[in-house]
Amino acid sequence: MSDAPRQGRGDRQGRGDRPGRSDRQGGRRERGQDDRPRSGGDRGRSGGRPPQGGRGRPGRPEREERTVDQKIYDGPPIPDDVSAKDLDKFAKQALQGLPEKLADRVSRHLVMAGLLIASDPETAYLHALAAKARANRNALIREACGETAYAAGKFAEALAEFRAARRLSGQQMYAPMMADCERALRRPEKALTYDTPEVRKALDDAGNIELSIVVAGARRDLGQFEAAIRLLETEPLSSASRAPWVARLRYAYADALLAAGRRDEALEWFHRTVATDGDHATDAAERLAELE
Repeated sequence: MSDAPRQGRGDRQGRGDRPGRSDRQGGRRERGQDDRPRSGGDRGRSGGRPPQGGRGRPGRPEREERTVDQKIYDGPPIPDDVSAKDLDKFAKQALQGLPEKLADRVSRHLVMAGLLIASDPETAYLHALAAKARANRNALIREACGETAYAAGKFAEALAEFRAARRLSGQQMYAPMMADCERALRRPEKALTYDTPEVRKALDDAGNIELSIVVAGARRDLGQFEAAIRLLETEPLSSASRAPWVARLRYAYADALLAAGRRDEALEWFHRTVATDGDHATDAAERLAELE
């Protein structure tokens, strides 16, 4: 799945202070064939009235409407040209324990989730849920559910999925997005609880920067503007890297400076954000136009 930043939440100014996504999807444990949700036809017929309006064969009952769980299991349609081969290598390895046909279906749903997450996150989420319905005890599938729910603005659902992924994998890489979900749910105090030495030690450099961006946002939510600025100043604001986090970090810093009333400094850092935001992942240019 792409690591391009998602669109910003409605309760935020701009789009630059959201953590980036990981690029992994996958699944490992299958539901048995007998666990598959069944349609009404699978349960046998009980007589019933013949179809109305002359449709169908005389004496055959109308097909039962599929339940919500069955519809989730079915998932959205998948184009014929979408192949399980399109899934990344890491995820393919995570699906090796599944029966071939099941692995193929799960893979294709995950491919669709990755393709749609930026343009149609609601449908991407439904594809991820369809994969989860078939193999729900795999960290990568739960991560895919979390990422697509997050992109769709379903923050409570995303938080639950990231928690499940963390429990299954034992990894802390979900911490930045989990903290951001707490912010979205208007619980900034809980977002701060993810900033611990244990989590910091487990995250790589990019993950630590993403966590700092979110925690600084939570500090701002609480009116602690100078604390937010000090935290962001511990990160490599002047890095020459072209990684996506550079623009997000600079944007968050500029926004924190503006919130603290330091307008001239904020303008400088919005300009520096624009200089590194070739993909227009933030709305720094628009913010500058408003301020100038």
